[in-house]
Amino acid sequence: MMSPDSMDAVFQALGNAQRRRMLDYVKNHPGCSVGQVASGFDVSRVAVMRHLAVLEDAQLIISDKRGRTRHLYMNAVPIQMIHDRWTSEYSALWAGRTLDIKYLAEQRAVAEGWDAAAGEGQAATGGRKGESHE
Repeated sequence: MMSPDSMDAVFQALGNAQRRRMLDYVKNHPGCSVGQVASGFDVSRVAVMRHLAVLEDAQLIISDKRGRTRHLYMNAVPIQMIHDRWTSEYSALWAGRTLDIKYLAEQRAVAEGWDAAAGEGQAATGGRKGESHE
């Protein structure tokens, strides 16, 4: 079981959009160096190193130092442990199926020209976007 302090560290690390993007970068480029991560962000290398330290403290990133280069890898275990705390196999199955329905509905809405955020399209007007019911 994960300690409350460890869980807080994960939520704190993931609570920053720039750190989430850095974690995405590391996930998509396993073994990348700090310099490679820094090259993708418009902040100083020192700022990137601080963000990476927060991710590493939360155990979301594992680094392997070879010579002068630190190779970074994502560690999904803390996220999985948080997920497991609040879900069972049964609820995870239904949550996954609900997400599938959500994604299918969003794809269909886009294909049919709906703009759910603006409340426009078939759902708001009762017909296809641009159709008149007069």
